[in-house]
Formats: sequence, structure tokens, C-alpha cells
Amino acid sequence: MACAGCSTTQSGSRVSGCNSNGGCGAGSCSCNRMNTYDWLSLKEIKDVDEFRLVEVSYKQGARKEFHFNPPYSRAVTGDMVAVESGGGYDIGQITLSGELVRMQMKKKRARIDAMYSKVLRPANERDLERLAEARKLELGTMVRAKAISRTLGLNMKIGDVEYQGDLRKATFYYTADGRVDFRELIRHFAKEFRVKIEMRQIGARQESARIGGLGSCGRELCCSTWLTDFKSVSTSAARYQNLAINQAKLSGQCGRLKCCLNYELDTYMDALEKFPKKADVIETEHGKASLIKVDIFKGVMYYFYKSGAYDRGKTITLEKDKVHEILEMNKKGVKPPDLMAFDVTAEPVQEEVDFESVHDVIDLPAEKRKKKKRRNKKRTKGPGGDGKPGDSRRQQDAPSPKTGQGTPQSQSGGQGPNQPGEKDNQRSGGNLTGKGRGRRPEGGSQKPPAEKE
Repeated sequence: MACAGCSTTQSGSRVSGCNSNGGCGAGSCSCNRMNTYDWLSLKEIKDVDEFRLVEVSYKQGARKEFHFNPPYSRAVTGDMVAVESGGGYDIGQITLSGELVRMQMKKKRARIDAMYSKVLRPANERDLERLAEARKLELGTMVRAKAISRTLGLNMKIGDVEYQGDLRKATFYYTADGRVDFRELIRHFAKEFRVKIEMRQIGARQESARIGGLGSCGRELCCSTWLTDFKSVSTSAARYQNLAINQAKLSGQCGRLKCCLNYELDTYMDALEKFPKKADVIETEHGKASLIKVDIFKGVMYYFYKSGAYDRGKTITLEKDKVHEILEMNKKGVKPPDLMAFDVTAEPVQEEVDFESVHDVIDLPAEKRKKKKRRNKKRTKGPGGDGKPGDSRRQQDAPSPKTGQGTPQSQSGGQGPNQPGEKDNQRSGGNLTGKGRGRRPEGGSQKPPAEKE
């Protein structure tokens, strides 16, 4: 649903305004933050007694006013018009016209028989150029105005600046805790900016609405998109909704409590009416149980025994109807034996079921398992005791079965006996594993080698 400004103001084949070709949604149009959808003006309905007041939006919805639209102006919804102002004129866009304006005025409690300024004419190209020039001057003016107010030592914060469409007047919006004497400030502003100065004090929420921003929900602020009236928000709204009283999380961009705390408050209040009153403590035969939490929409209450050793620390979940019954019993002096019998989260007791025995009915084949082969790896320790086979001492051969005498092994590389790092001589029959003299090698039938001279 597009706003009337995007759907009615066209330039050739391209829709002007926010350049979304009429596809923007109502409430999030970039060309008008506080836009309204004038569906009645888009219908081909002719009103005999036409309502001549119109709603005009200034600075993309930051400010809206009602004006009288004379028949000779021929301005309709979505047109940029020049509106008479004090000592000049201002440029705005018509957002509502016809009978919808009557309903809007009733909502804002505006008088229909009051005197309103007139719409002079539709804005021409020169008017739009001056309006664009005025919008470019606002940021620099605000920065300079903040520096001047800080120099004068005034306890105020300038939040926004709005130039009139004819560049003859500038309105400075500021926030302050109390009254501020800005007579000297106005003199400095008039000397610096050479325009008529108007100072207007606003609240913190109005300042946030004019500046805009993103909330903690990830969406644009409600006060800068659709919220027009600000109602008071108290911490009791958070308590009724079982929210933690954390000032950092409950505060919005303006530093006040979030307006969205009031959105669902009525629903919570209606649901809380069905819960029992004064149910913080209930009495049983095993002791007193205290209320620790309430789940409003599930309709359950959580208790635990605060005295006695029976199930102390265990949370018991009770329905609100059961709590009503227990409180009526306590009023009559009757105490239930135990709250565990009313716990809605307790697992039900399963009855024992006799199953038919299938023993000796189905014979399963025996499972065959393969035996794992063990591999024994024997290592000889060297003189350092590090367990490496290459570090063993020179081994002596076992005595021959014929001669009964052993001969020492030959050394490789010309090394002497009992030196670390020498390798064992391998034979065709196997490796020697003995360390000292007189040990037989594995196999026992191998012949010793001949001695070297």
C-alpha cells in the first residue's frame, strides 16, 4: 500500500517522491516519515459538500499542521503547496484532504471552527529549489548554534533546526531540564544567521521523533514513523509483564522508558485477572511453599518448599485452578498432603505390563569372533638405557654344540667393543637377542662366525 505522495505525483514513467514506484509500504515511506494513506481521495467519488481543510506535512513529516484549502488553488493530496506563514510563506506537502481530515482533527482534538492559515498556491520549481537550499543549511546551522550555546554556558541541548521555505525564518528545537534565559543567545543567532529566530522547547521523546533512529528491535523508531501521541510509561508496566527492571534494556533512544511497554499491557492485565490473589505462600502438611514465578499465558504458577527437608529446592508447577482450590482449603484450615500430586510436569506412573516370554522360541546363531594376532616386538636396550635396538652392546655368540666355545662377533667400521651406537650383526638364521656372555641366540643351532685376526 503506497502513500499518496508516491502514487499521485508522477514525472513521466517514473514515480517521484521516494522513487519506489509506488511500492513502499504505509508507515515506512522514506519521502514522509509520518505518512498517512489518503485512500478516499484516490477513489472517483465527488463530495457535494467538500471539507476544505487539509493536512500539510513539513520536513518529511517532522511537523504537521492543518490549513484552509481554497477552491482556486486546485491542490489535491500529494501536491507540494505554498502555505502562508508569519511574514512569508512555507513549503509543504498535502497528506490528507476531505472527510479524513475531519477524523484526524477529532483524533488530535483540534477545533474545526478555528482560524487556519490558507494554502496560497501549488509550489513551482523556484519554490522547490529554495526549499532544497534551506534543507542543506540546517545541519551547518545546528552545529554552529550548539557551539554558540556552549560558549554562553547555557544548560540546554539544541536537537534540530528547521528553516522556513522562503529562508526568512529558522526554528531551533531544544531540550532543557528547566527554564533557560536565551535572550542573549537569540542576539547571537540573529547576528550570525541573518534570519528571524524562533526558539521552541520540546521533550526528550519529541526530540527522538524528529531525529529518528533504530530501536533495539531492529526497526525504525515508532515515534518517528507512526506514533503521534506519547503516553506516560511507568515501571509497573514492566512488572505486570514479568520483565526484569533493567534501566539499560527498558530505556529507548530518548532515555525514557520505551513506549512499546504499553502495547501489550492490556492483554497482560486481562490474563492476570484470572489468577488467584494473595497466592505468594500456600501451606501443606510438609511445610510452606513459596511462589517464585508465574507464566501468564500458560496459566501455571511455580512453587518450592522454603522450609523443611522434604523436596527442598525442587520446583513444583501448579495450574492456577489448583492453586485456587488449595487456597480455599487453607482458608478452611485444611492442608493438602503434598504438592507433588498436583505437579503438571510430573511424569505419570506407568503400569507394569506382562510380556510373553520368547525364550527357546527363537534360536539365534552363535556369533563368531575372530581372534586377534598378537605381535611381539622385542627390543634390546643400549648402554644408555634408551631402549633403541641400535644402541646395544656387542653381543657374544653362544657356544657351538660341537666345540662348546663361543667367539666374539666382528665389529663393523673398525669400532672397538662396548661402544655405543654399533649395530647387531645379522645372520641368515635370525638376530641375536642376548646381552651378556653365555647366552644362546634365538634358534640355538646357528654356527658362530670365524674370528678375524
